Amino acid sequence: MANIQEVAKEAGVSVATVSRVMNGGAVTPKTKGKVEEVIRRLKYEPSMLGRNLRNSESRLLLVLIPTISNPYYSDIINGIENAVIPQGYNILLCETDSNPERENIYFDMVRKKMADGIISMDPTVNMEELKILAEDHPIIQCSEYSVESGIPFVTIDNEEAAYRAVSHLVNIGSTDIAMINSDVTFLYARQRQLGYQRALEENGIPFDEEDVYYTNGPSFEHGQQAMRKMLTGHKEYSAVFAVSDLLAIGALKEAHQLGLRVPEDIAIAGFDKIAFSNMTNPALTTIAQPMYDMGTTSAQMLIDKINGRPVESTMMSHELIIRESTIG
Repeated sequence: MANIQEVAKEAGVSVATVSRVMNGGAVTPKTKGKVEEVIRRLKYEPSMLGRNLRNSESRLLLVLIPTISNPYYSDIINGIENAVIPQGYNILLCETDSNPERENIYFDMVRKKMADGIISMDPTVNMEELKILAEDHPIIQCSEYSVESGIPFVTIDNEEAAYRAVSHLVNIGSTDIAMINSDVTFLYARQRQLGYQRALEENGIPFDEEDVYYTNGPSFEHGQQAMRKMLTGHKEYSAVFAVSDLLAIGALKEAHQLGLRVPEDIAIAGFDKIAFSNMTNPALTTIAQPMYDMGTTSAQMLIDKINGRPVESTMMSHELIIRESTIG
């Protein structure tokens, strides 16, 4: 591949003149045409790395997620990628595995200007370290966030969404409603439990902490385990609200294995509207988060922040999708 020195020599001009042509600088039309003809003939392509180093930018954005296996993140990532690529950026998907050492590696990439900014979707991220990093570098939170951090975020109203889902279960006649929740160190888990509790109490159903089955994660297997514990316990339930679709799908699978019909024997509702939620039998009632739009919005916010434009946190809309798992 030709380099800029070869282009300059072939065109009979200086390297600085070639650079001005490439960057839209002031040169005569004759010189511009001659240089461009040589560039085409020699198939010269400028070094993006060199340009980025000169401009103190990498054109690389980091996206932090706890695990790549959770399908919840896929639509958000697609949204991010489709928003940034047309603007000359690329993304690096960073699976933290909730490991502080991995986080520090990614934080150092930003400190050392190997990346221009971060979109964090990791609910276990070290928020104190992220706050310190955000003092000098562009950071956006997506889905999981901390208001106290002062870092702009994109999310939905988790409490209101959970309230709507559980209110629907009450409206179809359920009074004994269990909840499958994740780790309450996560903000979304606490918010969704508040919505569950509010829906019960506003409908005259006492909240009982024993009706909440906590798991160590939001996976399919955790949903199965929670449902097995629930259905082999001392109390019978007419409905279950799970804080993620993966938990709900696991619960649905376990209900089938224990010989229960859904929704005739027990109704099940989830949260997120991942693609799999419409492939279950029966199809899963769920809260639809606008994951793709959350991705595009958080990406544009990060680019705006990189370019010094003002950025404000965004609360996006959600929708209750009623399917066969809660209606006969």
